[in-house]
Amino acid sequence: MYIIRRIFRWILFAIIFFFVSSISAVVILKWLPVYYTPLMFIRAVEQIADGRSPKIEHEWIGIDKMSTNMPLAVVASEDGRFLKHKGFDFEEIYKARLDAMHGGKERGASTISQQTAKNVFLWPGHSWVRKGFEAYFTVLIELIWGKERIMEVYLNSIEMGDGIYGVKAVAKINFDKNPDQLTKKDAALIAVTLPNPLKRDSKNPSGELLRRRNRIVQEMNYIKSVPFGIPEK
Repeated sequence: MYIIRRIFRWILFAIIFFFVSSISAVVILKWLPVYYTPLMFIRAVEQIADGRSPKIEHEWIGIDKMSTNMPLAVVASEDGRFLKHKGFDFEEIYKARLDAMHGGKERGASTISQQTAKNVFLWPGHSWVRKGFEAYFTVLIELIWGKERIMEVYLNSIEMGDGIYGVKAVAKINFDKNPDQLTKKDAALIAVTLPNPLKRDSKNPSGELLRRRNRIVQEMNYIKSVPFGIPEK
């Protein structure tokens, strides 16, 4: 009985420690820049394993230093109901499940909030355990950060190429521009690479990538505005 009680106390301590540390981390990162993420280090290890030098091109900037085209493009491309949902787009999840049941290609239905939670706090993967943690952190950042901060962290931390992370790095390396100079076409091209940034290159886009970019530009024209980024003059 003594051993069982001791094990129970350790489990209870671990649970309390997890909740306190995770909530504290989310609160702290509401204000502090996210300079590095787990994925950055994982990719660096993969590069070393491939015999290459590790590469992490990343520089944090505030969302007020980004063109309004960038959040507009990722909303149009990745998460059309970003401003309306509470972290999970159940309508899109239902559609994805329905498509899969009818023999369609399986596709993800992760929101920008879910992707941000995964990028900042977790590791890549599809296990139910990781998905559970992702849901937990998604709820936390929706409650504590709010939409603008989630978008800011997302656009700073998302992988946008081989060793390239965030809007400022991709604007400089692939477009030779400052992030506030990105046009609708630039932003849309970046957005369509996000599902697979290691294979889709915004610097040297294929014809298919350019066609997808044009479709996203059309979608952007239907969205009146996204209240983040540099105010339009």
